[in-house]
Amino acid sequence: MTENTYLRLILMRHAKSSWDDPCMDDHDRPLNGRGRKSATAVGKWLRTHGYVPDQILSSTAQRTVETAHGLGLNDVPTHLIPPLYMAGPDRILAQLHRAQGRCILMLGHNPGIGWLAEMLVRAPPLHGQFGDYPTGATLVLDFEAIEWATVSRGTGIVAAFITPRELTD
Repeated sequence: MTENTYLRLILMRHAKSSWDDPCMDDHDRPLNGRGRKSATAVGKWLRTHGYVPDQILSSTAQRTVETAHGLGLNDVPTHLIPPLYMAGPDRILAQLHRAQGRCILMLGHNPGIGWLAEMLVRAPPLHGQFGDYPTGATLVLDFEAIEWATVSRGTGIVAAFITPRELTD
């Protein structure tokens, strides 16, 4: 693939959130300390490996907003998209089909983000936690495509998969 014939997608599940207040609405739950540390570590990993997106498409939940901020990609525009909150894979894919740019980071929730990852890969990465898609898990996929609207099931080529524990422990 040449640079002009591929698109890159970074699929990330939000970092670890706090459950300190059991009465708090799910949408409003913030990151906990480990989550903040994980978001920073993943952001550093993305920059180190040259996986810097053109834009971030994020759920509106507090924990995804904080994860996006924690990545430290301050020059990258972040778009908060209400339908991504707790979305299933088809809804997430529909939002991706509207994306602009060559490299998109989508930030969401399980089970939808993990199911979308499984749906899009041509072959899954050889990683014991890919099927679980734990908090902060980040998949980098390349597609032989020139527009997002043509991205479909089973066409993503895995460039990388990482979990925060690999970066922080």
